[in-house]
Amino acid sequence: MNITQESDYAIRAVLIMSKSSEQEVLTANTISELGGIPIRFLLKFLRKLTQVGIIKSHRGTNGGYSLEKSPKEINLRMIIESIEGPIWINRCLYDKATCSAGKGDNCAIHMALHNVQSKMINELESINFEELKQGAW
Repeated sequence: MNITQESDYAIRAVLIMSKSSEQEVLTANTISELGGIPIRFLLKFLRKLTQVGIIKSHRGTNGGYSLEKSPKEINLRMIIESIEGPIWINRCLYDKATCSAGKGDNCAIHMALHNVQSKMINELESINFEELKQGAW
């Protein structure tokens, strides 16, 4: 699994919105400037984050974006999976037929990688944007 530049930018954008007041609506240009995020990337992933209910879009002359959930309710896993899809560190974890040893669920490597993946997912879930905005990390 690789966290792409798009996910990195999405994490930064959500952190920027987390640091603003709950009712504050930020324009895409403001988020772009504050985060050093190219506007073309920003608009692409803001749509994805809106579709999954992490942020909301506000139309009109005072339009922009704000968080749909509180920063405490948003974690790193949510952002990464909204952009990248489900987290899989190896293809055999989602498709047993691809086990190169031909063992599926009985493969020791498969079981070890599953353990690593579970720990990584739990860690990503444990880091929320309330902690990030407070500088706890």
